[in-house]
Amino acid sequence: MKVLVTGANGFVGQNLIATLRLHPEIEIYTYDLDNTAEDLHAFTQDCEFVFHLAGVNRPENPEEFMTGNFGFTTQLLEALQIHGNKAPILITSSIQAELENDYGKSKRAGEQVVFDYATQVGTQAYVYRLPNVFGKWCRPNYNSAIATFCYNIANGLSIQVNNRDHVMNLVYIDDVVAAFIAAMNGQAIMAEQFTSVPEVSTLTLGEIADLIASFPTSRQNLQTPFVGVGVEKQLYSTYLSYLPHDQFAYDLKMNVDNRGSFTEFLKTPERGQVSINVSKPGITKGNHWHHTKTEKFLVVSGEALIQFRQINSQEIIEYRVNGDQLRVVDIPTGYTHNIINVGTTDLVTVMWANEAFDPQRPDTFFLEV
Repeated sequence: MKVLVTGANGFVGQNLIATLRLHPEIEIYTYDLDNTAEDLHAFTQDCEFVFHLAGVNRPENPEEFMTGNFGFTTQLLEALQIHGNKAPILITSSIQAELENDYGKSKRAGEQVVFDYATQVGTQAYVYRLPNVFGKWCRPNYNSAIATFCYNIANGLSIQVNNRDHVMNLVYIDDVVAAFIAAMNGQAIMAEQFTSVPEVSTLTLGEIADLIASFPTSRQNLQTPFVGVGVEKQLYSTYLSYLPHDQFAYDLKMNVDNRGSFTEFLKTPERGQVSINVSKPGITKGNHWHHTKTEKFLVVSGEALIQFRQINSQEIIEYRVNGDQLRVVDIPTGYTHNIINVGTTDLVTVMWANEAFDPQRPDTFFLEV
């Protein structure tokens, strides 16, 4: 299949093309400001679907709104008609098309000319009135508050929030791309005249700013925010994409002694804590038990003997594990336990506890196995 993408170098265009390239059966024609009118005519001759993403939203002169958002759309449709090409066309509009400002009027005019064209030639038009789209590769300090917040906070710069109570409807770029590809495959979600992205999140500007501002502090306190699902996950992924190239890595505090080291890696309020334990050959660590805290040990390098004893019993239970065969060992409550490096190299163990360590309530009691 041959598809044409206008506005290919823009935020949405880059993300769409990156996904389309994962499908080798799709040939992509990319069109942007550096292309010529001849390119447009060549691409419209045999393309089988058109993603029309090109547009103007921050011109130097207000008249450029109509030129960029209506005028070029007209040129594109004329080129398709010249070649008798009835390829379906998808265009990105904006919720501002409902407003009477210059930008809104130009977007509304672009929508109408596409609807009229589709009716005239007998093809399908998909018009998306998108709300605030966010995600990787969006230009900061331009027309996206989220891109600006992410960029500034990731680079240690201040942000300005004029109205914390302002409500924003958000769509994530991956959801937008998925909806576009579904439309290309004839599975668009239609809402009356317009086509929609089903996954929309609603947050206030203050909530967005506070959430993004919390991300860098997780490197200091190791408290990983709740970023596994939903808009929090999407905002965190977006934030990381704006990190400076020399800030991808950060150091952890290693608690080192003659036995080896113990380093906390991640803490969460609802999923516990992950730490890395390194033991020198012959070293025994542990010899303690817990009332309620549970743990999982995973030896990833070296050889270990893990011993257990129920605190009211004399029976010792032993497990031998090593880094050549990854095996998780659960640490039950009420059992004193230890881990002994019985190998000749450093023993490296990933340790998970179901709660982050609280020095005021450690739930850890010394007792030799």
